[in-house]
Amino acid sequence: MRRHGRLALFVLLLPAVAVGDTGEASIATLFERVAAEAEALANAPYDSGSDALPEALKQVDYDTYRQIRFRPDAALWKDDGLFSVQLFHTGFLFESPVQLNVVENGESTPLDFDPDRFRYDDDAAALLEQDLSGAGHAGFRLHFPLNNASYHDEFAVFLGASYFRLVGRDQGYGLSARGLAIDTARPKGEEFPAFREFWLVRPAASATQMTVLALLDSPSITGAYRFHIAPGRNIVVDVEATLFARRKVETLGIAPLTSMFAHGDTTIRAVDDHRPSVHDSDGLLVHTGQSEWIWRPLTNPRSLRVSSLRDDNPEGFGLVQRERDFDRYLDLEARYERRPSMWVQPLEPWSAGGIELVEIPAPDETHDNIVAYWVSDTPLAAGDSLYLRYRTHTFGATLPQQTLGQVSRTRQGWGGVPGEVDPAPRSRRHFMVDFEGGALEGLAPDQPVEASLEASQGDTHHLSVRALPDGKGWRASFRLDPDGQRPSDMRLHLRLHGEPISETWNHVWYPNEQ
Repeated sequence: MRRHGRLALFVLLLPAVAVGDTGEASIATLFERVAAEAEALANAPYDSGSDALPEALKQVDYDTYRQIRFRPDAALWKDDGLFSVQLFHTGFLFESPVQLNVVENGESTPLDFDPDRFRYDDDAAALLEQDLSGAGHAGFRLHFPLNNASYHDEFAVFLGASYFRLVGRDQGYGLSARGLAIDTARPKGEEFPAFREFWLVRPAASATQMTVLALLDSPSITGAYRFHIAPGRNIVVDVEATLFARRKVETLGIAPLTSMFAHGDTTIRAVDDHRPSVHDSDGLLVHTGQSEWIWRPLTNPRSLRVSSLRDDNPEGFGLVQRERDFDRYLDLEARYERRPSMWVQPLEPWSAGGIELVEIPAPDETHDNIVAYWVSDTPLAAGDSLYLRYRTHTFGATLPQQTLGQVSRTRQGWGGVPGEVDPAPRSRRHFMVDFEGGALEGLAPDQPVEASLEASQGDTHHLSVRALPDGKGWRASFRLDPDGQRPSDMRLHLRLHGEPISETWNHVWYPNEQ
């Protein structure tokens, strides 16, 4: 990350707010001024900045960086209210500081770097003998008593480019959100916008919500962001943003979510791993503008896959960790069953466009290889601006508004019958999709449940639906004979008396994945 050289001097003095005032007027004024700064940046040539880390921090490796720890007793606001803030040191991957400011009583003040706020253990202790002036901060994390009143749990982290991560009660960190995604998976390479400056608005001592503002900059886009954050069982963030285009953007990804899928139910290749599944998310969930719920199981493909679910004014989308059973992972360290899901809900219509899903080949779980975001059909041209309002929040396996049955498992394999004299070709696939919950809950096995199946390519046959023996779900199965190497986009849902009783399973089969 690089910071525009002028930003360190950008100090705002706002009208003082009365004691007990929520300060909404002052925050609105601050947001307008950050937006004005973003617009001014967009009308000037992009400058990655000339700020440089102290020489000592340029050589910091992963192990040494982990030996630099923030001192909890130095946390901002720790003795006054429910919120506190801890800071991240620069170094290793974080090569250029972001400017942090604290807004209190209507006044914005820069938060200067102080090495006394950090512990430098083992090899990192040698850094204290060097000149660390100008080290700055890489980002920050927010704390709140989520699980009990005596301890401030970490619930949000803003660190690196425009990334931020959220974790609710009894959840563990997994997927990430981002401010923007630009030209993801495009041949010319992805551009990563970065938050260059933040304003931390100090909440009242009894407040249960807080506000963070940010200035975003990149070669193509600048922007002002306002995050209104409410911690709890799930973390809810209302996002307001005004964007300004320096130049035309081919693919502008709105409200991007980034996750990891190494292997799981959709993996057909042998994996040398004692864990049956390894992923932070196992599906993309979409609620369309036509009120259809669509479930797209994630994959770790052999080659890059980019697909788009076209829709006008979607109700929302998210990356979901639906499988919450420890036995499906068997990982005592990573605890993948505790990873949060994240939902994005537009608060103002997004018009015509599509939700784009990017799946990138990855050798293991150390690579984030899943990205999902909204893309408008109307590109952003140089000089254009765009105003956005949306809500993002964490959740578990399902959303409370989901009343239809949900996909619980996707399995597939060779569609032939062992021992046949004239066996089916190896290209024939047998798909099994299990549904449970929602409208399927308590449904007797003699009910006339039917399956509706569509496939864009190839021939489907042997479609059937049966109740599962545990009495908790239903299985739809079918076989697909692909049309050569052409991918088949398949859609499947369950119906009862002509009405849908499940979400729509949507999966694309690429014959060359075998």
